[in-house]
Amino acid sequence: MTDISTPERMKIVEKMAELGPRFAARSAEVDRQAVFPFENWEDLKEAGLLAITIPKNAGGLGADFIGYALTAEELGRHCAATGLTFNMHVATTLLIGEICSSLEFDADEQTFLQERREQLWRGVVEDKMIHSQPFSEGIQPDATAGYATKAEPVDGGYLVSGRKIFASLAGACDFHNVICTVDGDPRIRFLGVPHEADGVSFEGEWDPLGMRGTDSRNLLMDKVFVPADNEWLPPGAFNQAAKRYPYFYMTLSFSYLGMMRGILDFTEGYLKTSGRRDFAVKQHAWAEMNIRYEQAQALCYRAIAESGVDPTQDQITRAWSSLVTTMEGAPEMASTAIRICGGRSMLRPSYIEQAYRDSRCGATMLPWSVEVCLERLGRVRLFDED
Repeated sequence: MTDISTPERMKIVEKMAELGPRFAARSAEVDRQAVFPFENWEDLKEAGLLAITIPKNAGGLGADFIGYALTAEELGRHCAATGLTFNMHVATTLLIGEICSSLEFDADEQTFLQERREQLWRGVVEDKMIHSQPFSEGIQPDATAGYATKAEPVDGGYLVSGRKIFASLAGACDFHNVICTVDGDPRIRFLGVPHEADGVSFEGEWDPLGMRGTDSRNLLMDKVFVPADNEWLPPGAFNQAAKRYPYFYMTLSFSYLGMMRGILDFTEGYLKTSGRRDFAVKQHAWAEMNIRYEQAQALCYRAIAESGVDPTQDQITRAWSSLVTTMEGAPEMASTAIRICGGRSMLRPSYIEQAYRDSRCGATMLPWSVEVCLERLGRVRLFDED
């Protein structure tokens, strides 16, 4: 597992670490106002991090899946909400890049994929285009079923109609990359809906418990014209990716793992400066927090070290277990930190008060919510059909 922290990967992690203090300084105001962290994203653009997983020969930083995981962990350490929005963007470049490169396509599909990925890469590298991936519709937890969003083929593209819930970067991205189907065709389409297109709108206010900087309002699409060139994947490629590269769905947890590290940072600082570190009860709680973090990180690192196409049952079981361990471990650590740091830690602005709310949101995030993962883990090796 120690082999994952290669010098090349750590150079990119260090680039993110340099930005971290800026993000941390802005986090409380972003949380209080429930506004998107535009300044953080400008810093990400200037550092070239929008292109983190785009190949170097296409102008990117060339990080692989593991390199992104380590960098996302570092980002989450400083501002988890920015980490979640950054994940929505990078997920697209991972999907059309490394993930699809490990799948099987015929010659025509390969040509299609290469043309579209080069187009998307240019937009990110040269024009600093921001992508998001609003998948959830609230009707099915399954990653490849139950989508009501429809694409109607027309001259030059599609008319897309539907509704996506929790559409992160609602007011900030250039493309909402949605998954949808064409009537009579079971293959999932992956289409880039332009943010400024006619028929795009958003509903509801964004005033959640935590992760308040993600701007995840509901996305409504009413016969939105999507040019054919904005179909980023060959039809059906997403079906194959969801089945054969399920690690794609654990990327949200990397930001929460970083938040766990941030909770440790804050608590360590408190104990060292408050004169409370000599109390045994504080030391015991501090030990519990460290154990919880080490367990989560070790399991995550083992899972991503195994990441790749067509995982075995044991490997995918570890990925589900990693997500549950992190998503449940983060709020448990935040709760312990409040107990250690005392009542003042609950007063805003307090990093721990915010982390307590932010961390509690992770368990619900689809498609690999904690409930979904626990349901799958509860059936592993007990039923022949699994």
